[in-house]
Amino acid sequence: MHNNNLANDHLFIQTYMAGKAVPVRELHAGHRSEILNHLLQLGAEDRRLRFGTQTPDEVIHHYVESLNFKRDAVFGVFDHDLRLIGMAHLAYLPEIKGQAHAAEFGVSVLPEGRAQGLGTALLQRSAVHSRNSNIQTLYVHCLANNKAMMHLAQKAGMTVEYAYGDADAYLKLPPANSGTNVEEAANEQWADFDYALKENLKLANQAWWWFLGRPRHAR
Repeated sequence: MHNNNLANDHLFIQTYMAGKAVPVRELHAGHRSEILNHLLQLGAEDRRLRFGTQTPDEVIHHYVESLNFKRDAVFGVFDHDLRLIGMAHLAYLPEIKGQAHAAEFGVSVLPEGRAQGLGTALLQRSAVHSRNSNIQTLYVHCLANNKAMMHLAQKAGMTVEYAYGDADAYLKLPPANSGTNVEEAANEQWADFDYALKENLKLANQAWWWFLGRPRHAR
């Protein structure tokens, strides 16, 4: 019975996610160590582009410790070794009476994960989540020379404004509907399934190498 349910889930996910290459998983407080390791692997220039200034290790430690998963949303992409190679932070901005409810999008991708559509997938996932959270405006603030972020924003149809070496990009989001709710649920289910497969494969590989190495340790 369990195997039949798994097969049905797999068929549903494959059918729904056909053509979608990047599984994006929502992260929680239990992923802090993965998030920290991801950000610490960014080089000095990548940190400057991500945070808008030179960012030493202690600042990254403080940033990760201060993440509020109950207030904001954080999304990630894991590689086959379950290493976090791409992450996005969707920070909800304070509500101002008479203004659209907005959230700020920030993203980082390790060098080996670039040019594979990870940034686009993270932005799309964040946009759908924003719509389902009653966010009307998705906002990006970055350095004007952050070409990768500007390309991503313009590719998503965001309006970009430049001033004093900085750039602001805005995307007006339509209201949520049944389609966006289904899309987010299916995306999360597919990402969880993908993660479980990678986790099982990693455990199997570890067990296999342990088995192969056991005779050597026995001598």
